[in-house]
Amino acid sequence: MRLNRFVGLVVIGFPLAGCYTLEPARGVTPELGTNLAFDVNDVGRVALGGSMGPEIAQIEGRLISKETNGSDYLVAVSAVRLLRGGEQAWRGEQVHIKPEYFSTVYLRRYSPGRTIALSAVGIGAIAILASSSLLGSGADPDEMKCDTCGGVGRRLPRPRAIPPRSMHPPFPPLRTP
Repeated sequence: MRLNRFVGLVVIGFPLAGCYTLEPARGVTPELGTNLAFDVNDVGRVALGGSMGPEIAQIEGRLISKETNGSDYLVAVSAVRLLRGGEQAWRGEQVHIKPEYFSTVYLRRYSPGRTIALSAVGIGAIAILASSSLLGSGADPDEMKCDTCGGVGRRLPRPRAIPPRSMHPPFPPLRTP
């Protein structure tokens, strides 16, 4: 019963987690609350370098507000990708980003194809693990019996030699001054 619940949660959980892709905005005006990413150019690296670091390649976050004349974005930053690779996680710190600071704006969109593929792989892996653990190792129990002892052929190894009592540490340990 517990296994059925676990498999059910996994089957439901994979599609809910989902996969997302970054797609260029191409003139679409992003709505408030939308997750965005900005490819930062050299001007932006110089301007934002003091607060975010000098090697910013891309800033990702949620759009909080946008000026009516389109001059300034206020973004709650969730991640910063660096020029030499790597990523820094942020916790929603707010940053003002001007249009001259970036070259491309991306919208974060749900990708149903990738989500289905990842879900199928994950569910298949769990099914394989569950079936192998339920079926056992596949060894014949008759082959594991010992003819002379009448029980299972497993035994604990014997120690070769027991060290003398003088080599055992005292218990409880003696206090040293």
